[in-house]
Amino acid sequence: MSFHHDKIWMQRALSLAANGLGYVSPNPMVGCVIVSEEGDIIGEGYHERYGHAHAEVNAVKAIKDRELLKNAVVYVTLEPCSHEGKTPPCADMLARLPIARVVIAMKDPFPQVNGKGIAKLKEKGIIVEVGVLQKEAAELNEKWLQAIELSRPFITLKVAQTADGYIAAPNGDSKWISCIDSRKLVHRWRSEDDAVMVGRNTALYDNPSLTVRLVEGRQPKRVVLDGPFELPRHLNLFSDQFEEKTTIITYNRKKAEEESDPMLKLLQSNYFRGDVLITEQTNGHVRLKDAARQLYDKGIHSLLVEGGQQLSTALLKAGLVDRLQLFIAPKILGGGTKSLLNMGVNRMEDIVPFKDYSWNQVGTDMLLTANL
Repeated sequence: MSFHHDKIWMQRALSLAANGLGYVSPNPMVGCVIVSEEGDIIGEGYHERYGHAHAEVNAVKAIKDRELLKNAVVYVTLEPCSHEGKTPPCADMLARLPIARVVIAMKDPFPQVNGKGIAKLKEKGIIVEVGVLQKEAAELNEKWLQAIELSRPFITLKVAQTADGYIAAPNGDSKWISCIDSRKLVHRWRSEDDAVMVGRNTALYDNPSLTVRLVEGRQPKRVVLDGPFELPRHLNLFSDQFEEKTTIITYNRKKAEEESDPMLKLLQSNYFRGDVLITEQTNGHVRLKDAARQLYDKGIHSLLVEGGQQLSTALLKAGLVDRLQLFIAPKILGGGTKSLLNMGVNRMEDIVPFKDYSWNQVGTDMLLTANL
């Protein structure tokens, strides 16, 4: 089979993999296509849900006639796993099949795999080729790959501002600066990332739910920074049906440990049923880099931050923003709360340029997407 055909089948596998977006993390999205010696697709599948069967297993299960596996070619978007996780190793399963060749888009950088799956296949005399549509495969799982590399989530900062740079009116009202199309897009992002984060001021004054409502999709985990651990428990994040999806990050160890006391939980009917993470205190705030590492350890590989002025500025100053999604609405306020404040840049030559950026129109708004 030619390299041209390899690219066609791998593109099909990548398209299948994308169906797992939002559902498979902290695992990567993976697709698999199995092609017979005659050049026909005999089985295909993708990793559909975290903890469920991997792409290769689903593709093999889809094959009606096992005789067709003889000398077949397996196309998979990521190196088959070689370790026992939530499911058995896929490399071992493929190695037992009478296949001729396995074509892999990219090696798995996860330390427990990283070439071991390829080695297992080669040991059984199966021809292995790596690197077909590697760039496209890396783009598909870019957030997962960066999270593995940096041991923190890929952080997207979303800001919606007026044309003159305000995110709220002088009375604090921010509903709605962006248009309905922009808000629908943000709900789509919420369904695709592992968690959505806000600061304590946004939680207190806007009382957001951070749920997916305007589109179909799975509900994300929710993170709120509450350094002093004083936010009232009647807020939506602590009292709605998704309360258990909420994580509070605080530096107030004493209060946090009191809250998690099992005896107190038995006595209180309205105790918080979510998670609490404790960081050190830096200048009266949660230590953001520590918070990011702890979220990664909890399996959060992608984080959408819907920040107010303080959190947005702090994340950018700490170098923790990987992608900025800035909505600019065709409106002028002339006063209120600026989107960013005191970034610490005093001269034009000190400005850090974006790695790359693009402009798109979303409804009546303009959207700047910039990678930092």
